[in-house]
Amino acid sequence: MAQPLTDARFVTSAADAKKLGVCHAEVAFVGRSNVGKSSLLNALANQKQLARVSKTPGRTRLINVFLTGPDRWIVDLPGYGFATGPAAERATWQKMVEGYLTGRATLRMVFVLVDAEVGPTKLDHQMIDWLRSESLPHRIVATKADQVKPSKALKQRKDVAADLGLQANDIAWVSAAKGSGIPELRREVADLLDL
Repeated sequence: MAQPLTDARFVTSAADAKKLGVCHAEVAFVGRSNVGKSSLLNALANQKQLARVSKTPGRTRLINVFLTGPDRWIVDLPGYGFATGPAAERATWQKMVEGYLTGRATLRMVFVLVDAEVGPTKLDHQMIDWLRSESLPHRIVATKADQVKPSKALKQRKDVAADLGLQANDIAWVSAAKGSGIPELRREVADLLDL
């Protein structure tokens, strides 16, 4: 049997969640502009160019939808924080993201990406606090785990979790570059989408 998510393909982009149509189930990925969201999506799909990877933060400027399995979506949301682009355009991103997150009845989970080495930033805390206030299901994924020295990984994982009021096991600890944690997260996404 093929691995789940590996059939993912780009379907559409939109600036307004109301124009996306309907699906059976969807999960969304959100995080700071340079947290490695595109690299993670590519690793989960076991594809090199599903999501466009850029060295310039903030290249994702629309709600990007990827189809995986029958009527199941993986949604890539614009990053928050430092990003290039006109200020007026950046100002619309928050409204776009919040409109999507609060307006999708089929949204099963919001995966919030934080940098494993840096830990949760003020902007990460704002996003997580907002998700909690809206009672939206969310899961923290610490990306770039390979950049944390192995001798410090356990302590860093505990510190990142404590900073968010969680236990270390509550956080998915992954590296798109090395592949660690990717199969487990792939399975979790597939289960949420009933794949």
